[in-house]
Amino acid sequence: MSEMQVFNNKVVLITGAGGNLGKAVARAFSDAGATLALCDLYSGELDAVYRDSKVVQMLESDLRIPEAAETMAGRVIDRFGRIDVVAALTGGFTMGSPLHQTSPDVWEFMMKLNAGTLFNTAHAVVPYMRERGSGRIITVGARTALAGKSLMASYTASKAAVIRLTESLSEENKRYGINVNSVLPSIIDTPQNRKDMPDADFSTWVSPEALADVILFLASDASRAIHGASIPVYGLC
Repeated sequence: MSEMQVFNNKVVLITGAGGNLGKAVARAFSDAGATLALCDLYSGELDAVYRDSKVVQMLESDLRIPEAAETMAGRVIDRFGRIDVVAALTGGFTMGSPLHQTSPDVWEFMMKLNAGTLFNTAHAVVPYMRERGSGRIITVGARTALAGKSLMASYTASKAAVIRLTESLSEENKRYGINVNSVLPSIIDTPQNRKDMPDADFSTWVSPEALADVILFLASDASRAIHGASIPVYGLC
């Protein structure tokens, strides 16, 4: 896909761009010719990685705050005049306590970080996509969101909410030329996950680059008939 430059003249907004997956996704889109608008909570996470990219807009924003998401989208439109693709990668994981011992703060943190940031991002960008009559939104759910897991109630619930939000967005917008789909990774092969699970078989995990390939497919015209799907990306797990 990268050799074909299939995203020439496409503006791709990537949230959570400073993370391991965000970096892989940004590189893949850049190689495929996209114009990048990169958002992260801390812009310092972006500078060293993307300064050599062809066209980049760096955005520092806390997408847990609705007004911040609106400002982010407005700044991209002001600079480029359009948003063709949103890779909504902002999110995180926290291993918790049993549900009855989980603090309200942990619950609120997970819901805001995973579901809330997607809600705010969609609220900000969908009107622009509807106005143009086209767009792609790709979200990140999780395999563990398909069923409740011990000690993960807040995380699995927040990622399950991401899947339901994705489906709702798809139903509401597919007749406006907007495709909305989700990827469901198992364990992503990141340095932090290796540190947390040193005895695991890393070869069975999903690399950020492999997950990025699926995201690029969902952002491309080849996925034009796919709406509201949750694509399993499990590797060998």
